[in-house]
Amino acid sequence: MFCVPKAALLHGKSVGFAMQKSRFRSAKSKLLFLFGIIFTKSRRFLGFVIEFLGILVFLDFIDELAVFLVLGA
Repeated sequence: MFCVPKAALLHGKSVGFAMQKSRFRSAKSKLLFLFGIIFTKSRRFLGFVIEFLGILVFLDFIDELAVFLVLGA
């Protein structure tokens, strides 16, 4: 009497675990793909910000140099 439901229950659990493992594997690959996009984009953005800040520092230096040359101080 108990053998059939127990076997069915165990079969159901193994199928459930297999489905859960498959979903986790799928979610993990999607997450890695998403992180790849995020970090690639952020790296490009960071490069842009650094380049922009470098230009601002250079322009500030040129401005200070022009003031120094004009005022002669």
